[in-house]
Amino acid sequence: MNTTKRYSPEVLERAVRLVIEQQGEYPSLWASICSIAGKIGCTPETLRAWYKRSEDAPANTVTSISETERLKQLERKNRELKRTNEILRKAAAFFAQAELNHKPIEWSPSLMTIEVSMGSSRFAPSCQLSHQPIISTRW
Repeated sequence: MNTTKRYSPEVLERAVRLVIEQQGEYPSLWASICSIAGKIGCTPETLRAWYKRSEDAPANTVTSISETERLKQLERKNRELKRTNEILRKAAAFFAQAELNHKPIEWSPSLMTIEVSMGSSRFAPSCQLSHQPIISTRW
């Protein structure tokens, strides 16, 4: 009966790192592989294949799961920030255009009057503010 046991990428990475770190403590590479394979519960040939594969791969492409997850989070955050910047850029352009099209309104304090009446409130009179704004066409 053939059963294959799958190891997580973390176990694979740690086992290869142990072989690299402890290689000087054993008389040969094979001796260190046999010792570490027994400790993690895989065959020496499996660990040798993992080691060989990690040697052949460029150092910058070997990343752990945590680094991959961190990279995905940073890419997601980057996309979100780009969308936010685009929204802010469009909003700034909109308000800048609205400011250019805005006609100034002149307010005169003499045009504002306050009417005070006793109303139905027993505690405070009600106040109504009535004003007529003057729209100037002078620039």
